Amino acid sequence: MRNVTGRQVLAYALVGFFIIGAAGNIMAPKTIAEEYARWGYPHWFHYVTGCLELISAVLMARSASRIIGSLLASCIMASAVATVVFHGEYSHAIAPLVVLGFLMLSVYLNRK
Repeated sequence: MRNVTGRQVLAYALVGFFIIGAAGNIMAPKTIAEEYARWGYPHWFHYVTGCLELISAVLMARSASRIIGSLLASCIMASAVATVVFHGEYSHAIAPLVVLGFLMLSVYLNRK
């Protein structure tokens, strides 16, 4: 049996987070669609976000592309932070900031 390392656990937790996020954005229940509209994004933009999240998850799932996936996911989270801060929804910035921190940790732990 293969030993599982902390960096793998972190990576797979992030993969799971981004798969769930992608599903939520692609399916976009009414609340998510309303948030995107409130922030001034086009009605289709949640599909872009969801697809980018899914691509990030796939890249992070493989060790060879984990850093690229983590960096793409970091851009997504930084954009989420910028969006909510710009609109004065400061408490909504906490979760993406925490995830951004975990992504940066993953990049650090997976560097060559």
